[in-house]
Amino acid sequence: MKKLVLISKVLVLSLVMASCTRVYPGMVTTAASVKEGIAKKKVWFGIAMNVDVSLATAAKNGGITKIATVDYGVKGGLFSKTYFVKVTGE
Repeated sequence: MKKLVLISKVLVLSLVMASCTRVYPGMVTTAASVKEGIAKKKVWFGIAMNVDVSLATAAKNGGITKIATVDYGVKGGLFSKTYFVKVTGE
């Protein structure tokens, strides 16, 4: 019985840990990729205030005027999630 409980705990823990990170594929345009800009924000307990992870913010952080590629995703933890957008361009 103790082994069954231990195995089920390990199984649940591994499923929770495997489901914490999501990265979505980017999109590509015809601009030359030279610079990179990132916008990210950590949200605790699902309470989001003043979260700006837009393409415009990421481009401004990298000094980009013409966006070539976009990557975005969510990295999750037990109590927090980090949303991010990464752009490249010229």
